[in-house]
Amino acid sequence: MRKNINNTESIFPMPVLMIATYNEDGSIDVMNAAWGTMLSRNQVILNLTETHKTVKNIKQRKAFTVSIADSKHVVEADYFGVVSGNNTPNKFENSGLTATKSENVDAPIINEFPICIECEFIEYQDDEYGCGVVGKVVNVTADENVMRGENVDIELVNAIAFDPYTHGYYRVTERVGNAFQDGLKLKK
Repeated sequence: MRKNINNTESIFPMPVLMIATYNEDGSIDVMNAAWGTMLSRNQVILNLTETHKTVKNIKQRKAFTVSIADSKHVVEADYFGVVSGNNTPNKFENSGLTATKSENVDAPIINEFPICIECEFIEYQDDEYGCGVVGKVVNVTADENVMRGENVDIELVNAIAFDPYTHGYYRVTERVGNAFQDGLKLKK
């Protein structure tokens, strides 16, 4: 039997994405965003409102990075979600994390997060059904410690996901199947 439940963010778990930009003075701004995904193979979309300091920076600098948060940095990732860059301009400095300037876009790469997607700003959609920030993926980097050969290994990444029902972060690690293969068992 099924039961009706409250509609919070019903598609979950949600990714824990760290969106990084430079402020107008060159300092680093990072925010935690769960509402983001790939729009196509070379585009990301982030459902962010214009009230975020990060969105203002993205529009001004025309670039941003998206890092995948990991279990080793849950405290820092959550901090970037509970403290606003509008009120705390030095929040990145407060986190104790470090960054390197991207060679491809005008945005920082947070060194401690295992995967970083470097993006050029394409547009901000703000109509009735607009989704916010759309970016073109220019480059993707991964820490060598999360790779097996040439491929990223999700078990080594220890990416975290957000559960909006319990407000919990969960580690994403266990492989339970093979995409594009297991379903073929039912093909007749």
